[in-house]
Amino acid sequence: MNAFRSLTSRLVLTTVVLVLVVSALLGAATALAMRSYLNDQLDRQVQDNLHRTVEAVARNQPVGLGAPVGTVIAGIPDSGDPTGVMIAAGDDDGDDRIGKQPLDAATLDALSPAPTGDDASSVSIPGLGSYRVAAAPVPSGTIVVGIPEHQVTETIAKLVWWEALFALLAIVVAAVAALLVVRRQLRPLREVAATAHTVAALPLSSGDIDIEERVPDRLTDERTEVGRVGSALNTLLAHVESSLSARHRSEQQVRQFVADASHELRSPLATIAGYAELARRRPGDAETVGTALDKVEEESGRMTSLVEDLLLLARLDSGRPLERHPVDLTRLLVEAVSDAQVVDPAHRWQVEVPDDAVDTPYEVIGDSLRLHQVVTNLLTNARKYTPAGTTVTVRLRRDGFSVHDDGPGFPPELVDHAFERFVRGDAARTRGAEVGVGLGLALVQAIVTAHGGTVALRSVPGDTTVDVRLTPAPAAPPPEPPRPVPAATPPSPRGAAHG
Repeated sequence: MNAFRSLTSRLVLTTVVLVLVVSALLGAATALAMRSYLNDQLDRQVQDNLHRTVEAVARNQPVGLGAPVGTVIAGIPDSGDPTGVMIAAGDDDGDDRIGKQPLDAATLDALSPAPTGDDASSVSIPGLGSYRVAAAPVPSGTIVVGIPEHQVTETIAKLVWWEALFALLAIVVAAVAALLVVRRQLRPLREVAATAHTVAALPLSSGDIDIEERVPDRLTDERTEVGRVGSALNTLLAHVESSLSARHRSEQQVRQFVADASHELRSPLATIAGYAELARRRPGDAETVGTALDKVEEESGRMTSLVEDLLLLARLDSGRPLERHPVDLTRLLVEAVSDAQVVDPAHRWQVEVPDDAVDTPYEVIGDSLRLHQVVTNLLTNARKYTPAGTTVTVRLRRDGFSVHDDGPGFPPELVDHAFERFVRGDAARTRGAEVGVGLGLALVQAIVTAHGGTVALRSVPGDTTVDVRLTPAPAAPPPEPPRPVPAATPPSPRGAAHG
């Protein structure tokens, strides 16, 4: 059965079986129809010879004239022994010198039960074979005439033999034609399979993967079965390619993240080690020891802040859920801007709040501490990377807020990568600005994304906007009107007296 596992073999086998079944059915139907036709012809011939024999007996003429060789003619009297002859030789021209042989008792016994009537019946005569016989009554008894069936049998046998031969030829032709046609029709499917095998042989375990193999456009017609398979395979390959590219970018980001984190941690660690060594060498110099301790404390705080930011990013990347409760965004923005104004009064700080937010606070669903960190990071970024006198405007919306400044803006090459980790604008926006570690905007994006929101940056010189969109809190149902309180029943005089 292993030879018929392929689709080509099964289709060819199915075609051959169908041709065989159809040929057998047609052959059987033809043979049955031919046998019925020949039997009808033979029956008419038997009836014709029977009528001629009855007429010859009535006219007292020789019987058997015009009968074919092998015809048996028997007379079965009403009383006495039956007699009969078999035509052994002669012609059909009425020659009365035809050869006749008497019938033996066994043959006469086989012919005796023949029924009279218009229909012939089959009788097996010992030593002679099968005969079609018919009987007719005469004044002195019954005349029985029989003609052998061997010609019908031989004709049907030859017909069956020719049918079998032609069926065999049809099967061979059908097998060859089906093999050629099926292979031709399945050639596109083999091309699709070849494309899949080629892709399967590619090294996909690591590195930047570029899958260039695709099923040709002529094999992606959705109106055909093979076209649907080819189109589905192309879609799958495109999805695999994009997934592998995303995996590679993620791996590169992880490597770069580890390298950048190591680099950022190395500087404060080196500073701490240097000042610790200085303090150890000058233990008696109180001023040096104090300066070293102050520097160690400063670098420790910087390193602690960096580690906390890294841990927060790791928790957000792992999908750890944040708190989910209504947060008054109006109050949060006003407080954050007030804090920024105290820290840096050299900038102009503004908050634009819609009129309806005064009576009805704008609320979003989220973690108040993390959302406060988002606002603080954005304001800190605007403060650090814009010159004094820059106007920073925070605009409140029902679905979030935006932070706008009129500073020099982000460098064009930095706009598309501003939210990536450890991306710093060392030469961006203003000269002499503080240089951070490049995690502020990355934390903003991570926190907003964890809240199910989005953050976008638009920046040109003099117009920089960071837009944050969050999920608004559902509107609170209107307060129910106060229910009327029934008036108190005044105490009865008896109750008052007993009180």
